[in-house]
Amino acid sequence: MAQRILIADDEENIVISLEFLMKREGFEVLIARDGEQALEMIRAELPDLVLLDVMMPKKSGFEVCQEIKTDPRLGTVKILMLTAKGRETEIAKGLALGADAYVTKPFSTKDLVERIRAMLAD
Repeated sequence: MAQRILIADDEENIVISLEFLMKREGFEVLIARDGEQALEMIRAELPDLVLLDVMMPKKSGFEVCQEIKTDPRLGTVKILMLTAKGRETEIAKGLALGADAYVTKPFSTKDLVERIRAMLAD
């Protein structure tokens, strides 16, 4: 069975490119356009990994990350924060809230796929 990845981002161009890339790599892809929708889908679908943007409508990626990591039923969900917010304080905040990895935009698709594969292999 294909591993499932939820793309939580409100930028259409990013969503389209990530969806294409993840499907090409053999993953099943789910998409959420804001933080509240991301939480609902994570709880309903239990994806293996979430590609989570920080700046989203309704709830930020930081809020989503914190809620996922404090819910014992969602303990297996891995979070890769994927964002233009690349200052040290933001990276530290994301990791402190429980993100498993933090990648800043723009990113190398090859490196991103390698990082995702490594995270899902753990």
